Amino acid sequence: MPPGQAGTFHITARCVRRAFLWGFDRYAKRNFEHRKPWVEQRILMLSNTFAVSLLSFAVMSNHLHLVIASQPAAVTAWSDAEIAARWVRIYPPKYAKDVPAKIAGLLKQPEYVLLLRGRLSNLSWFMKTLQEPIAKRANKEDRVKGRFFEGRFKNQALLSQDGILAAMVYVDLNPIRAKMVDSLGNSKNTGIWLRMKNLLQDQSLANQPITPIAGLPTFQLPAISEAQYIELVDKTGRQLHPGKRGVINANDPPALRKLGLNMDHWAMQVKGIGSGDWRAVGTVEDLMSKASEIGRNWLCGIGFARFFES
Repeated sequence: MPPGQAGTFHITARCVRRAFLWGFDRYAKRNFEHRKPWVEQRILMLSNTFAVSLLSFAVMSNHLHLVIASQPAAVTAWSDAEIAARWVRIYPPKYAKDVPAKIAGLLKQPEYVLLLRGRLSNLSWFMKTLQEPIAKRANKEDRVKGRFFEGRFKNQALLSQDGILAAMVYVDLNPIRAKMVDSLGNSKNTGIWLRMKNLLQDQSLANQPITPIAGLPTFQLPAISEAQYIELVDKTGRQLHPGKRGVINANDPPALRKLGLNMDHWAMQVKGIGSGDWRAVGTVEDLMSKASEIGRNWLCGIGFARFFES
């Protein structure tokens, strides 16, 4: 993706050499459960630091998923002092007492602060600052050198609100689809678990419009509530479960009817998010426009979108 590009993306980053982000490695007979907080805490911190809105995430045993909206225009409203403070949050000094001095040092370099302003609106820098410290920490623990993550992360452009919603649901259901857990309540490595936790702590959130998990709160998500989104994820997971088709009631949940979506269309679109062939997800018009933008005559998914829009 071009530096500083606005848009919403489904991002996947995978480990190499059978490295584990977290979980039990049955071959090495080692438990890496303690690594999960490293990843989740880093994702949330960076989302609250960069010019982004975090919509969903899932930390799997050897890869991670993010649904994230880049909002580069936001950095123009940040002062140089805020830019410096945000950068020091990402790369803090060894001792907390030295934070003010490091911020002051950055403010003496206006050209460098301008460079940092650009980095804080760049998803490639977001991923770099997410992956590097995790890789160094894991490699040190594993007593190895070299790459921990693949050289490049994969990104899928989400061109419509139902495409964004489909990606969020796909990511939130990843642990269940991988049979790591059997219920949303046990998916403690996902955005949906954080949404459920927040709702349990404050039930007044149930009927509030769905908002980003972290980061800039201004991103406009589809007009459904937090409770409706949780219901949507739950019912989609039951509908897509390979062993329960025709057993669990697959009636359209209220959230789907409110969005004017057909259940079969919805199920196929969620599946399409996980396809490596789909570079973008959206309406026919959105996909044709994206294809033209990148010099292609078509994109995978256009025929599917045209069938359901006809």
